[in-house]
Amino acid sequence: MPAINALRQQVPTVSAGARVLPLRRGPDLDVLPEEDLHAIHDAALRVLDDLGVRVGSHRILDRLKAAGARVGPERAHLPRPLIDEALGAAPSELVLAARDPSADLRVGAGDGWLGTGGPAERAVDLRSDERRASTLADVADAARLADAVPQLGYLGPTVRALDLAAECRMAREVHVRLANTSKHVQVEVPTHRCDVEALLETAPLAAGADARERPIVSAVLHAGEPLAFDGERLEAAVALAEAGVPCGIVASPIAGVTAPATVAGAIVISLAHTLAGLVVLQLLAPGAPTFLGTDALHVPVGGRGSAPGGAADPLFQLAWVQVAGRVGLPAHVGAFATGSRSSDWQAGIEGGLSATAAWMAGPDLLAAAGMRDGGRVFSPVAMLLDTELFDLVRRIPLGFAADDEALATEVIEGVGPGGHFLGEAHTLRHMREAWMSRFMDTDTWEAWEGAGRPQPPERAHAKALELLETHEPLPLEPAAEDRIRAVIAEHERQR
Repeated sequence: MPAINALRQQVPTVSAGARVLPLRRGPDLDVLPEEDLHAIHDAALRVLDDLGVRVGSHRILDRLKAAGARVGPERAHLPRPLIDEALGAAPSELVLAARDPSADLRVGAGDGWLGTGGPAERAVDLRSDERRASTLADVADAARLADAVPQLGYLGPTVRALDLAAECRMAREVHVRLANTSKHVQVEVPTHRCDVEALLETAPLAAGADARERPIVSAVLHAGEPLAFDGERLEAAVALAEAGVPCGIVASPIAGVTAPATVAGAIVISLAHTLAGLVVLQLLAPGAPTFLGTDALHVPVGGRGSAPGGAADPLFQLAWVQVAGRVGLPAHVGAFATGSRSSDWQAGIEGGLSATAAWMAGPDLLAAAGMRDGGRVFSPVAMLLDTELFDLVRRIPLGFAADDEALATEVIEGVGPGGHFLGEAHTLRHMREAWMSRFMDTDTWEAWEGAGRPQPPERAHAKALELLETHEPLPLEPAAEDRIRAVIAEHERQR
């Protein structure tokens, strides 16, 4: 591996006041030797050919059969040439646009972008600090906070608005997200066709442009079961892809439950699942922008279900990015994964390992900022603390200058033995380069005690309240706002 410092000239500077901040690629650490990488890829292709995938759509099965797949009752066996054809049709880069063009994200071009995860059905209330069912107000608050902090490049699904009836929930959630952030918005692929139609009408209204020109909304198709696709949801993903909406295929492995207990086995089944989804999208919508992703690797934890974290998950992330790079598509990973219920020592350790793995591997999209309890709960405080972790690893230098200014030999000679550098102009110039924490304590013990011994979550809590009080996102154009409300009302009348 080349010395990290030798890579420094490949890192462009980020302008002050940038709407979104990237994660520059680290040392591109390969955890898999070439023979293991080949073995995993080959195993996934064998699974798709020999075992196949369950597809709950007769229309898609018919198209797969016509394209060369071996098809049985709700089962499609995908030969390697069909997968290679799909990989050849899929673009290696895509743009996730935003209402604010300065927040557009180039995906697959070398930088990584952090987003929120979800959707969770529980949220931590900022006022009471209690866990409760999530509401539309939580959807709005999460969007407003994500809009306010530059570390978040896009807004993922975060939480469900369980205070709304299911039949009108998604369209209103999307409207609230679009109204409260001018960054890119990512949603779950809807279950119902009417939700797809509402999404395809509202997103261009908010963007002021066709979805193909300015895709300000993308969608993720999460795995409900391994190697199985719900017919309605898969049809919806195809409809979105045909309209130009970027759609990612994301596996959700649980070691020993929905995936083999080994890391390699979990990668094989995740790769097979996502490649199968890719084949469907590229067959019915050739050239559709997409990415391959996984949630964090979960492990069973007794009677409590499953949880991410531990040593296996960062290793899984590192390997997944390498595997996605092997097939030539942008890589999405579930980052900051933790089974902790609060933003405590456990969450910091597991999130820190995950963030470091992301820096070392260089994924294109990192999801799940703000999630706790294995993705079951969304916390605004956790979201801000996760952006702190992201900012910390983002600042790990890919190298540092070693020119005359950086070596500072004249300054050292001028200060001399026993002197100090506090009053030097060189110190003033370069101290501004130091990373400053927003939430971690950097004061003296006495000052910390005098302030009541505040902890990082308390500081993040105060900052979240401040941002919700003061931050004003770029509003939707009044005409677009009115038209979106009319579209939603019309679709609700038709249900």
